[in-house]
Amino acid sequence: MAYDNPQMAQTAAALAAGKPAVYPTETVYGIGVAVGRAEAPDVLFDIKRRPHGKPVAWLVGSVDELERYGSGVPDFARAIARTFWPGPLTLIVNASEKVPPAFRSQEGTIGLRMPDNRTVLELIERVGAPLATTSANFSGCTPPQSFDEVDPELLDQVAAFLDDDEEKSGVSSTVLDCTKDHPTVVREGAITIKDIAALC
Repeated sequence: MAYDNPQMAQTAAALAAGKPAVYPTETVYGIGVAVGRAEAPDVLFDIKRRPHGKPVAWLVGSVDELERYGSGVPDFARAIARTFWPGPLTLIVNASEKVPPAFRSQEGTIGLRMPDNRTVLELIERVGAPLATTSANFSGCTPPQSFDEVDPELLDQVAAFLDDDEEKSGVSSTVLDCTKDHPTVVREGAITIKDIAALC
């Protein structure tokens, strides 16, 4: 199990110290930092070689985190989270005061997702904080579906890494904007518009 893996303790310790790490989700391998341990997600932009400023979604450990880090969360967003979390669905909501300004978008929003992967959920629990996460690839390259596909040059720039030996779907999470009166699909991925529409 995940907690028996020596890499787990090393990766949790690195993240708790504010350092970047690579770890699995159910979709692809991700690279991230722990919110509140790292001052900002800037190191992720530097490692990925992409312009700064693009919002980085958080991986959270429970549905309750939607209320903790979201402000004025609409009922439909709660219903969607209860239905599709854990799973490949990112919900964009207005950020609460508990979201550090450096992690918010320019519009004052935050993207949240509870992943369906026991290893990263264990990691979140051990660190005691959400993980600001993006795919573990250089900008313009294909996100890795297996640990072997993670570029060694990228791995050299993180403090720790974690492998769960499980196949990833390779299908990006669906991104849903829940900041207005009705949900808006920003990116359709593993969960379809039809799936979401049935709840709204």
